[in-house]
Amino acid sequence: MGTTSVAVVADLGESFGNYTIGDDDALLGLVTASNIACGFHAGDPRVMDRTVADCISRGIELGAHPGYPDLVGFGRRLIEATEEEIRTDVLYQLGALDAFARVHGGTITHVAPHGRMGSIAQTDAKHARAITDAVAAYNPDYVVICQRGLLAEEARKRDLEVGYVFLADRGYGDDGMPVARSHPGGLIHDPALIGERSAQVVRDRTVRSVDGNVVPLGHDADVLLLHGDHPTVLENGTALRAALDAAGIRVTGLRDVLTEKAKAALAR
Repeated sequence: MGTTSVAVVADLGESFGNYTIGDDDALLGLVTASNIACGFHAGDPRVMDRTVADCISRGIELGAHPGYPDLVGFGRRLIEATEEEIRTDVLYQLGALDAFARVHGGTITHVAPHGRMGSIAQTDAKHARAITDAVAAYNPDYVVICQRGLLAEEARKRDLEVGYVFLADRGYGDDGMPVARSHPGGLIHDPALIGERSAQVVRDRTVRSVDGNVVPLGHDADVLLLHGDHPTVLENGTALRAALDAAGIRVTGLRDVLTEKAKAALAR
């Protein structure tokens, strides 16, 4: 059986200049934590400032969401960068978001690499090392949010805490990992199904794959992620919270989830 509590996070602050992406204000009523764009794949200083202030005023945990310098592609294209470039790009973005957190009297809780940078870090040692080197150098108290793979392994090598994420609105394969967005079933548009799957993952650590098989996730779901640019994200979030409530799963902050998990491990 999985954990009995979970954090709910959404990617926020992804608007840029005159362009608005997502309904952050509505999403803030559904989440306990935030992944805030740091200006590279999305976001700008004004959006970052406003998003951080709004999260702090509502008691929502702050998370940095660093990505590739790819505004045109929204950080979802592979950038051929060196390990040093990846490390310093992540470090730059952490410092930028931390500036706004400090000004508003808050602190960053976690780091969740965005898009292509985050997904490739699960299997590419260069990315995994660069990201975790930046986090460990800047603030080793930050939790690294990721799935199983090299990023989690490199984080643990550096004594960084890991929070395992389940992508609530994405389809998974028989290997217990997300399939590509372009894959049939890669994006889920049924809010009720998103809620049902999320409760199953938290409770049983299993997910029904795009091929219809029930497969193990391979880790706890410490945090459930809603993509802020999903066209039905508000409906998805509402259904997700309702399904968790119906299953008796407590929704709280990521720090609370990890503390509860550590206490349970000690008691075993």
